[in-house]
Amino acid sequence: MSVTRLEILERYPYENGRSFGEVGPYERIEAIAHYAVDPGHSANQGIVDLPIAERDGDGLVRFRGDVTLLMPRQRDAGNRTLIMHVPNRGGRQLSRLNLSSRTGPVSAAVDPGDGFLFERGWTLAWAGWQWDVPRSPERARIGLVAPEVPLATRAPASRIQLRFQTYHPKSSLPLTDQHVGDFGDHRLIRTADVNDAEATLLVRRGPYGEADVIPRERWRFARDVGGRPVEDDGHIWAAGGFEAGLIYDVFYTPFECPVVAAGLLATRDLASYLRYEASSPVAGSIAHVIAEGQSQCGRFLRTFLYFGLNNDEAGRPVFDGVLAHIAGGRRGEFNNRHGQPSVQPTPLFGHLFPFADDPQTDPLTGQTGGLLDRQRHNGGLPKIIYTDTSSEYWRGDASLTHTDLASGGDCEVPDNVRRYLFSSTQHSAGDVPLTKHTVYGGLGSVDLNIIDYRPLYRAALINLLVWVADGVEPPESAYPRASTDTRRCRREIIEVLSAIPGLAVPDADVLTTMYPLDLGEDADRGIATPPAGIGPTPYPDWVSSVDADGNETAGIRLPDITVPVATHTGFNPRHPDTGGPGELLEYIGSTLQFAPTEKDRAATNDPRPSLAERYVSRDDYLDRVRQAARNLVERRYLLAPDIDVCVEAAAERYDACVERTSAVALTVPR
Repeated sequence: MSVTRLEILERYPYENGRSFGEVGPYERIEAIAHYAVDPGHSANQGIVDLPIAERDGDGLVRFRGDVTLLMPRQRDAGNRTLIMHVPNRGGRQLSRLNLSSRTGPVSAAVDPGDGFLFERGWTLAWAGWQWDVPRSPERARIGLVAPEVPLATRAPASRIQLRFQTYHPKSSLPLTDQHVGDFGDHRLIRTADVNDAEATLLVRRGPYGEADVIPRERWRFARDVGGRPVEDDGHIWAAGGFEAGLIYDVFYTPFECPVVAAGLLATRDLASYLRYEASSPVAGSIAHVIAEGQSQCGRFLRTFLYFGLNNDEAGRPVFDGVLAHIAGGRRGEFNNRHGQPSVQPTPLFGHLFPFADDPQTDPLTGQTGGLLDRQRHNGGLPKIIYTDTSSEYWRGDASLTHTDLASGGDCEVPDNVRRYLFSSTQHSAGDVPLTKHTVYGGLGSVDLNIIDYRPLYRAALINLLVWVADGVEPPESAYPRASTDTRRCRREIIEVLSAIPGLAVPDADVLTTMYPLDLGEDADRGIATPPAGIGPTPYPDWVSSVDADGNETAGIRLPDITVPVATHTGFNPRHPDTGGPGELLEYIGSTLQFAPTEKDRAATNDPRPSLAERYVSRDDYLDRVRQAARNLVERRYLLAPDIDVCVEAAAERYDACVERTSAVALTVPR
C-alpha cells in the first residue's frame, strides 16, 4: 500500500454538529497523506519521469498531499458509498451537487448548500493532486508536494510552453497559466535562467494565426515596477506591453521539474486506502467508490482512465464508477514533463487522439486507439457517465467522443458508458442577474447564459450510484447524432443564428478546433518539443442542431429550453473592447431574451415569438415548466424532489428576462 501514513491534523464536527435528516451529523477530517511508490511496479508504469525522480534508501519515490474527509458520525447511517471529488485547482466546492453559493473567494469552508449529499449519507473525500496549487496554513486550497526530477537526469533537454491572452493591456505577466484569470491563483513556474538566450516569445492573432517571433532584446524575465522592468524569474515583461486579445506563447526551461502525474497516483492510492485498509478512518463503512470531477478534473479523470490507472498496486479496482463533467473530448497535462494541470486551450498533450472510448482509426494520422484501451486490458473498467454542456461542443472537441472519424457518422458508446449533453447550456451553471461579466475577468458581447443545469447533474450522480450498487442501468445517452439528424457543423449553426437580431455570433474563421498535432520525437515518453506542429486538416466540429428559437434540439432539454423565455447558446464572443474580435470567450454561453410583445419584436424584426404570444401569464408559464419537469422525471433525467427546484429557477429567469426585455423595449425607436 503506497499510503504509508495518514497524518490527521484536525478532526471535528462538521457545521458545528448540524444534523442532516435521518443520517444525522457529520465529522470533518483535515489530513496529510504520505505516499511511497515503487517506480518499477507494474501499476505505476507509464508515469512520466517517475523512474528518474529522487528516491529514498529503499528505492521508493516519496511525496505527500493534502486530504479532506467528510463522513457520517454514525458510520452505519451512511449509504456505504464514497464519492472521491477531484478538487478543481485545490478548491472543495460542492455547489454543483448541493446547490450551494458559487460566489466569494476560495476558502477552506465546505458550504453544505441544501444538504443533498449529506442527507443521502454519502462519504466525501478530496485528495490534493495538483503540484502548482498554492498551499497555506489556512488550507484554503489543497494540493500536492510532488517528487522532483533532478536537473542532471532531465534528458532530453526540454522546455515549457505558457500561453497568454489577456482582456486588458498588461506591461508584465506572471509565469503561470492565465486562462482562468485570478480564479486559478497558481504558483509561479519560475525560469531556471533569467538570461536564457534560447527562451522564445511568439505572438499571433487568433488561435491558429501565423506566429511572429518577438526579438529577445524586446522582452525579458522581469516584472513592471513603476513603468520599469525589474528582473524577476517568475514574471515576463515586454517592451510596449502585452496587447489585449493577442495570443502570446513563451518557451523556456523551468527551474522546477515535478513528477506531474504523482497527482494521478495520489488520487488512486488515497481512494484505495480509504476503501480497503483497516487503518482508514472510514474502514468497514465503504462498499462502493465513485470518482467525480468537473472541467479540469473531468479531463483529469479521462486521463486517469486513458493510462489505465483504475487498479491499485495490489491489483484491486479503485473506482466502481466515474462521473466526468464538462471534459469534452480533451484530456490534459496531467502526465507529461513540465505539465501545467490547469492548461486547456494550449494545443499540447490534452488535445491528442484518441477521443472516443472504443478503438477506431484516425484517418488524418493513421493511428488506432481508444480512450479506454489500457483500462480494458488491465481490468477494473468502471461504469462511466460523461456529462457535457454546449460550450464543450462549441469549442470544437466534445463531438469527437462519439464521432466515427473514418466515416464521419456516429460511433456508439460502450455498454459501460452513458453520455449526456445538457442542451443550450454553458460550461458552468448559469445564474441571474443577467450580466456580461465573467468570473474569469472576461466580458461577453451579450449577456451570459443563465440556465442552471445542476438538477440534471444530481440525477446523473444518483443514476450512476444505482447502476454501480444495484445494477439498474441509467437512461439512454442523449447527445447530437447523425442518425437522428440532430447535429450540424458550427458554421451552419452560426449562419442560422445570425438571423436573430441582437445575438452575437462568433467568427467561424477563428473558432478553436482540434487538429492532429506533432509534439516531437519524444512525445511518446511524455516530453514535448513545443510549439506543436499543427496538421493541415481539422477534426470534425459537430454541435447540436437548433429549433426555431435558436435553442438546441439534441441532449437533455431542461424546461428552460422546452418552455423558453430566451435563446440560450454555448458560445459568447469576446467583447470588442477586450480584443480578439469574433473569438470565443472561454467557457461562456449567452442568453438573449424574447421580446415582451408582438409589437416589440416586430420593431426589431425578431423572428422569435414574443413572451405575450407564448404565455397567457407568469402562472401559465410556470405551470408549463412544472409539467416539463415532470416529463424529465418520468425519463429519469431529473429527480422528483428537484421539480420544485426547476420551477423556482424558471421563475427567477422569467422575471429577469421580463425585466430586461421591458428595459430594452423602452429604448427601441417606434
